[in-house]
This record gives sequence, C-alpha cells and structure tokens, in this order.
Amino acid sequence: MLNSFFENAKLINDKFDIVPLMYGSLGLEYITHQNFNADDIDILIPEVFISERWAEFKSFLSEKGYILFDEHEHSFLKNGIYYSYASVEELESFAKIHLDEISRYCQNGLDFKVLSLEQYLKVYSASIKDGYRVNFRKKKDNEKIDFIKKLLHKQNV
Repeated sequence: MLNSFFENAKLINDKFDIVPLMYGSLGLEYITHQNFNADDIDILIPEVFISERWAEFKSFLSEKGYILFDEHEHSFLKNGIYYSYASVEELESFAKIHLDEISRYCQNGLDFKVLSLEQYLKVYSASIKDGYRVNFRKKKDNEKIDFIKKLLHKQNV
C-alpha cells in the first residue's frame, strides 16, 4: 500500500505540484509502524483540485490508468487498490487542525505530509461523531483512539 501511495503522490506532485497528505489508516500506519490493515489509500489535496480543477485532475488520473469508481467520493481504483481524495482544508473545520502545523516529509525525493499522533487523535475523535462512521467504523475508530492515547502517554512519561 505504501508504495502505491508514493507512486500516486509522485504523479500528482510532478503534474500539479501537489504535496499530498497521507491520511487515514495508511498515514497512521506510517507514523506508528503498526499495521491497521489499511484497505484503501486516503489522500488529502488542495480543495481546488476537488472543485474547480476536478475535471482536469480526474482526466489526468484516468490517463494514468486510474478508473473512476465513485465520483461523489472522489474515489478511483487501480490494480485492486482504492484511492480516495478529499480536501486538506476541511481538516481545519472538521478536526481543528491548522494546515501550517502538519509535518512535511521527504522520501526518495518525494514531498508529502502526514499528521502527527496528536492530530490523528483529533481526527478520530471527530470521526466517531460522524453519522457514517458511528454506524460502520466506531469500533475500529475507538481502537485507534485507545492506541494513540497509549502511545502519547508512553511518550509523555
């Protein structure tokens, strides 16, 4: 999964100068080195590519072999892996995360961003209040919250 994120991130970085945010379970796996069995790749990108430049973004991914799976969710499928894109700006209203506080990484010449443990705690704490996630993901989200809290406690001891 991680290699697939990096391949995708390189494409959108090179074409659109986007520094994508590795989000969801995969991002949490990346910073904790704990397997959460990520079953898709969630990527946060600037809102402009989800709205005004969506047609251009969608067309580019299609040219690169990504098949549009769910336009409403901005999801694509390639080689059995789902890639979902959302607006990075929504983190501010959804989880009270300031964009300028998100860590930037560079690996093999590729720039990308990943949330910190504290920021993931904010995200999952906000997520368990979301209608869909309450009904379908609450147990997994609560397990992640407990895991993050334990890691943060260990760091602060």
